[in-house]
Amino acid sequence: MSREIFVNLPVKDLDASITFFTQLGFEFNPAFTNEKATCMIVGDGIFVMLLVRDFFQTFTRKPVAEAANGTEVILALSADSREEVDEMVAKALAAGGAESNPASEQPGMYGGSFQDPDGHLWEVIYMDPAALGS
Repeated sequence: MSREIFVNLPVKDLDASITFFTQLGFEFNPAFTNEKATCMIVGDGIFVMLLVRDFFQTFTRKPVAEAANGTEVILALSADSREEVDEMVAKALAAGGAESNPASEQPGMYGGSFQDPDGHLWEVIYMDPAALGS
């Protein structure tokens, strides 16, 4: 069975979020984009739905977390190289994102992180296939 994943994130300013993620190289599906939401294409079968906070609230009975004040989720994206990790983090900071944690290295892995304009935490991870025995 083939599955797709849709991660839903609340945003304060949809246009600002679209601009931010466009500067990181992401594209959006216009068929699922209006004044309340957009569908960011991350990869084959992987999508992030950016939903205006009031619209996001209609999908849950719980209060919507304020990502700038707490951590509700950390989204991790794979990268093909250490350079790609550093490049995406640099693009995010240049586009108005905020620093999260310094780049880190563990055996076979290298990662960087940033916060998007709403404070959601993103990690970019390179896993060296040679070091991991793949």
